[in-house]
Amino acid sequence: MLTVSVPERPAWPVLQGLRGLGPGDLGADVFAGLTLAAIAIPEQMATARLGGFAPQTGFFAFAAASLGFAVFGSNRLLSAGADSTITPIFAGSLAVMAVAGSPQSALFAAVLALMVGVMLAVAGLLKLGWIADLLSTPVITGFLAGIGLHIVLSQAPAVLGLPEVAGDVYRRLWGLATDLSGVNLWSMAIGLGVFAGVFALERINRRLPGALIALVVATLATTTLGLSRHGVAVLGPVAPGFPRLALPHPDLDKALPLVGLAFVLALMVMVQTAATTRAFSAEGGDPDVDRDFVGLGAANVLAGLVGAMPVNASPPRTAIVAQSGGRSQLAGLAAAVAVLLMAAFGTPLLANVPVAALGGTLLIVAQRIFHLDTFLDILRRTRAEFALATLTMVLIIALPIQTGVAIGIILSLAHGVFTITRVRPIPFERAPGSTVWWPASPPLAGETLPGVLVMGFQAPLSFLNAHDFRRGMLERIAAGAGSIRLIVLEASSIVEIDFTAALILSEVIDRAHAAGMDFAVARLESVRAQAEFDRQGVTARLGANHIFQSVDAAIRARLSH
Repeated sequence: MLTVSVPERPAWPVLQGLRGLGPGDLGADVFAGLTLAAIAIPEQMATARLGGFAPQTGFFAFAAASLGFAVFGSNRLLSAGADSTITPIFAGSLAVMAVAGSPQSALFAAVLALMVGVMLAVAGLLKLGWIADLLSTPVITGFLAGIGLHIVLSQAPAVLGLPEVAGDVYRRLWGLATDLSGVNLWSMAIGLGVFAGVFALERINRRLPGALIALVVATLATTTLGLSRHGVAVLGPVAPGFPRLALPHPDLDKALPLVGLAFVLALMVMVQTAATTRAFSAEGGDPDVDRDFVGLGAANVLAGLVGAMPVNASPPRTAIVAQSGGRSQLAGLAAAVAVLLMAAFGTPLLANVPVAALGGTLLIVAQRIFHLDTFLDILRRTRAEFALATLTMVLIIALPIQTGVAIGIILSLAHGVFTITRVRPIPFERAPGSTVWWPASPPLAGETLPGVLVMGFQAPLSFLNAHDFRRGMLERIAAGAGSIRLIVLEASSIVEIDFTAALILSEVIDRAHAAGMDFAVARLESVRAQAEFDRQGVTARLGANHIFQSVDAAIRARLSH
């Protein structure tokens, strides 16, 4: 029996998403692929329009992304293509550089895809998957909410049958406010009807191609009732064809401003790809996030070479593949073939698609990524991080999106740094009747020993918090002068120590010795911290017989001297 066999971890692994595929899996993958295509066709059309591009751009982006990821990616279920999460980020910037829908705008989009692809591939090859964890959940939640509101604002004219207004969010809001008297009720009925229809069908069965069904119904209604005569805008003629490979050649001075935008996009793709590949790791296997970055890099490079737009991993479409019984990347390839056939031979069917229907499809996308339940959960748990999520959302809305994203990244990192800097050394007590030493807590009264002070520090020790560590320890040393014989630092949480912190810890040890106190370290479990203790001279300052595996062992050994 013929099977496709791919080595698990060769030096340059390709086609990992097809490994283990046998003839018995073909039927399931083809079915999943056709289901995926039915979902992707209206979604890719709508996303292309969100970026100001023709429907073919979305089709070509999907096909290129599916092929690129199938060859170089690892995840067997992940679906990639044009994505409504990242499209608003670059659409506004491209609109400033060139007229939306113009050849120049398409050129810049292709160049941007190439840049993003190279950055992702380099990140994957250098195993920089940890970068995807730099954005906290509140920041990501606020970012997605802001993008969702941008999508609603951008599609409101199409759904309401109003003329589109170019410019920033404030100009578009003013344009909507001044044009509301001209709302086309037929367009509004179509747009909101598509939204309601897709919403209802998804609640019945997520594998149903709700967007395609709603789009077909809206198109038939528009054609049958002659709604274009009543002011309902339709797509009009769509040129058929297959994608062609070509290397875009922009002027260097015009391409350079795209580098910063490409970096922001690459980071957002990394975050979404990491989340998708971890959530949909087939058969419980270990997700290879770095290899999937390479796959998305190849997907973006290929999208750029066919003149399409930057692409991203899609959690909803990946979920469709999983729910439809997909076994491998053959499902994505089958969907790509179906989408390409639509681009080449099915474009006459698209001429009467109402623009409002595509707007309604994107309203569904906005509803999916505005995670109100997560906002409320964050509010219940921590008001500070709820404020962070809300601030990120406001920044995404109020500022140019790429600026808001950049500030959101800075806020996420600043929040992480702030959390580390808030750590202080705290006293530990022994749980009664045990050898467990635990942070002192009024509800759980513990034991202390005469002449012994056990202190813990529950974070990596670095320049960010070393001075507060020094201040807290010296206060305890001063307060215990004449009564404390031994200080034990419980170091189970000190997984790292840098140069500044090592100097300060050495100073604290010296000050304890000067006050007539012995100093020991217990439970220094981190291999990295142990190595740094040796390298930075802390071990020599303590003495090798002053580092112990438990607090009790330290107390017994040092008090016996």
